[in-house]
Amino acid sequence: MFRAEVVGSMLRPAYLKEARTALEAGEITVQRFKRIEDRAVDQVMAAQEGSGLEVVTDGEMRRFLFMGPITETVEGIEFVERGTVMPWASPEGETEWTAPAAVTSKLRKKRSMVCEEYSYARARARLPLKVTVPSPLVLYGFWNTEYSTAAYSDPFEMFVDAAEVGRSEIEELLSLGCEYIQVDAPELATLVDPRIRDWAEAQGMPTERMLTDGIDLINGMVAGVSGPRLSIHLCRGNNAGLWMASGGYDYIASALFERATAFDAFLLEYDDPRSGSFEPLKQAPQDKQVVLGLVSTKNPRVETVDEITARIDEAARSFPREQLGVSTQCGFASVAFGNPVTEEIEEQKLRLVADVAEAAWG
Repeated sequence: MFRAEVVGSMLRPAYLKEARTALEAGEITVQRFKRIEDRAVDQVMAAQEGSGLEVVTDGEMRRFLFMGPITETVEGIEFVERGTVMPWASPEGETEWTAPAAVTSKLRKKRSMVCEEYSYARARARLPLKVTVPSPLVLYGFWNTEYSTAAYSDPFEMFVDAAEVGRSEIEELLSLGCEYIQVDAPELATLVDPRIRDWAEAQGMPTERMLTDGIDLINGMVAGVSGPRLSIHLCRGNNAGLWMASGGYDYIASALFERATAFDAFLLEYDDPRSGSFEPLKQAPQDKQVVLGLVSTKNPRVETVDEITARIDEAARSFPREQLGVSTQCGFASVAFGNPVTEEIEEQKLRLVADVAEAAWG
């Protein structure tokens, strides 16, 4: 059990973003680009280790999206002219975001992304190393009735194939000796918002089925896996400072905690009032860990140790304190261009997570 951890992605250094642009323009070779990716992984792992965290990731430097192990290494997903329009929100109010790609044919894995990520990072990590794998349900924004129905008559058929891809990535990690695997399932927490439930229903994804068949698919990806720590991360959307949903976990807590039984830990976003109260944690199994995402990656304000430990004290009234941990609320760059924070602020927030864990648990 870890008390202090980061969720997954880190801000991409400017030189890495410039190199990706150059690669896409044909100005540098793949071989040169991979060396630059290696340098970025070294840099962000050193930053995490230096902050005092107990577990590190490779920062998802090799991904354009956090869901890269599905979207970037699988056949069947293409850029399209008329992507699915999804409801999002910003500090200024409600907005929309159009998915740039869609599932257009059957999903077939071309190569393993996590194998490359883990193999490189394992040789350099001095702390336990976590690798993130996307939930199959994150493709709900890539379901498009204009393009996807030629391959799948129903979005849940698409989710089944995506779960098989995810399971194969997990099996790759197991064969390499990975000690910590996290499944990212932000789509589940977005269902707390009636606005998102209405949108999903209109796309052919009723909430009841997402919270039954959907969670069962996610749980099945790790069911029977022994050895590594297994966690599931939920947030309400994280896209360059935007989010999708607002609302407490009350609406999904029963389904989540009763069906996601194969996981050892639940990493839950709790950085602002949009996340609601800690009351739903009373439904969490007490043989699991709950990691509270109390440090925001969405804005540059650096919280204080006192305010975060006070929130841990509050959460401990709903779930045993000895089974709690603390983390960032989400990744710093779920998409490659990142959230509106600087690398300096990022490092301050990482140190804050470690400092809070020391203050709260010693």
